[in-house]
Amino acid sequence: MTIGVCYFPEHWPREQWESDATNMAEAGIEYVRLAEFSWAVLEPERGHFEFDWLDEAIEVLGAQGLKVVLCTPTATPPKWLVDERPEILQADIDGTPRHFGSRRFYCFNSPAYREETDRIVSRLAERYGDNPHVVGWQTDNEFGCHRTVRCYCEDCSAAFSDWLAEKYDTIETLNERWGTTFWSQRYPSFEAVDPPQPTPADHHPSLLLDYYRFANDSVVDYNRLHANLLREVNDEWFVAHNFMGDFETLDAHAVADDLDLVTWDSYPTGFVQDRREDDPTLDELRAGDPDQVSMNHDLYRGTNDAPFWVMEQQPGDVNWPPTCPQPGDGAMRLWAHHATAHGADAVLYFRWRRCRGGQEQYHAGLRKHDGSADRGYHDASQAAAELDGLDVAHVDAPVALLHDYHDWWAISSQPHAPDFDYWEHLRTYYRALRARGVQVDIVHPETSLEDYALVVAPTLHLMSEERADHLSDYVSDGGHLLLGARTGYKDSYNRLPDARQPGALSNLVGATVDQHESFPASVDLSLMYDGDAYDYRTWSEWLNPDEADVVAEHTTAGVTEAKPAIIRNEARRGTVTYVGVWPEAELANTIVGDALQTAGVTSTDVLPDGLRVAERDGHVWVTNFTSDAVTLDVPQGTPCHVGESKTERNDTVDVDPFGVAVVECRVDDVAVE
Repeated sequence: MTIGVCYFPEHWPREQWESDATNMAEAGIEYVRLAEFSWAVLEPERGHFEFDWLDEAIEVLGAQGLKVVLCTPTATPPKWLVDERPEILQADIDGTPRHFGSRRFYCFNSPAYREETDRIVSRLAERYGDNPHVVGWQTDNEFGCHRTVRCYCEDCSAAFSDWLAEKYDTIETLNERWGTTFWSQRYPSFEAVDPPQPTPADHHPSLLLDYYRFANDSVVDYNRLHANLLREVNDEWFVAHNFMGDFETLDAHAVADDLDLVTWDSYPTGFVQDRREDDPTLDELRAGDPDQVSMNHDLYRGTNDAPFWVMEQQPGDVNWPPTCPQPGDGAMRLWAHHATAHGADAVLYFRWRRCRGGQEQYHAGLRKHDGSADRGYHDASQAAAELDGLDVAHVDAPVALLHDYHDWWAISSQPHAPDFDYWEHLRTYYRALRARGVQVDIVHPETSLEDYALVVAPTLHLMSEERADHLSDYVSDGGHLLLGARTGYKDSYNRLPDARQPGALSNLVGATVDQHESFPASVDLSLMYDGDAYDYRTWSEWLNPDEADVVAEHTTAGVTEAKPAIIRNEARRGTVTYVGVWPEAELANTIVGDALQTAGVTSTDVLPDGLRVAERDGHVWVTNFTSDAVTLDVPQGTPCHVGESKTERNDTVDVDPFGVAVVECRVDDVAVE
């Protein structure tokens, strides 16, 4: 577990590089990421390469014992290349080209840009193939940022036709699978199928889902081009990519198949403003939402069996959210520990210095633009020293939360309620698990489930026989399965299946869905669960139990009243619970608490908002995202690695506002005093 930083030496005079490297080493930094947007500096004109500055920067950093992660610079093609080959540009949904002037304006399916990518990546890899200071690579930067996964240019149109032909073989099969007789949408050929462009009414949901899949596959294939070129030169390098938080349009599971290391970019005070439905509190504006951040930690940890990194960690105030508050004192240290608690092996702050020009002048660095230390530098130094003394293995999570981007895309194409947000619905269950201190692996539904005591699947919207069999086998072997609303509603083509919902899962669930309905936020919705009244929101189903037991009934007046809302079925050696509503927090906490107890998963009492605990290899991290100090009760004699014990018997630990404690015990040994 270690700390790193992202550095742009090309922005600064050479005479500053030595002092920068010295200050990095003194802060305990181990990894430095370089050259991610530097194509125009590396190749100022076609065929004229200037590597001297990068050679020198790597040597200066290496002389201080720092390890270098290089980036392929393809996120920002230079102006001369755009002028020479304008066909590389992406197009908006109306066909308007996305022009030079920012970043990420190239098309993944452009043959011209793939040719140029091959050329620049190969040249860089060959240049540094034997450099002992270069330990790995990041491919490109934040695939899909600024809504750029989906392009609508002529190259994409042709590639989409080819993609469909390979998937369906004949146009008759496509018409049948999609159901194109609706609104006279039959296609005479694959070439006739256009990308979804502006149209008076909604597009066909099967077309949308397949276009989203095609666009995703285009990114996967483009990333594979980078990875293969790098590995051909040096197969000892790790190959990574930096994903983004709460990001819908790119399937990280699919991209990760070609990566050795999965990383993501964490900006807590921005995320709580622009990708969550609730208004942030003042504490959240200072430190973020711990569950929103850790849900991404656990997602990227779960994309493959490799460790994950935070490749960009917020270092202070940032430029891009609606508002830009200063983080709380210690928040930058808090975030590094929070990531480590969820399995991160390295946290790299973005960036080293605040830049003096360009679009990110209001984005803080660990150092100010004059080179003096900023608040984040001191936090990073403290985190580096504390993490250096800890040596723990990978996270061993007892619970899996199932997530498939294709379900997200399908529901987004037909939400059936303005407030039904797939990701927020997932987070309802995730938050309830984390409120009890339970570590969670967020994994693809096809992942092996045999090692999990409990599997939570909030919205497996697209259901196949194979997926149903996989879940049935888990339950048959004694597993406990918690299913949420809208499960099994569609087949893999985004069409209603022949059977009633939950489709292929009906036998396992022991019930079917009779009716469903959606509501605006202004309507109060309620049910009775095990004798107690609770609220729910947005989505409601009436269930027809067959073999299952009814554990909750609707109490909202009208046609819904007294209808079954939640059922539980003992199936073979395990159990299945189906929740036909979107539960509010109190109901979610109760449902999840019951499921954990049934599965025999160790947990805490429900923790206060903003305070979280996480166990990793016999160590418990306590992360306080609030402005209030917290005192913890721990077993007498518990070793305290980070934090301050306040009694001679060492049975309480104080955690400062926006602070951290690391104690050596089990998660259920820790309680809030």
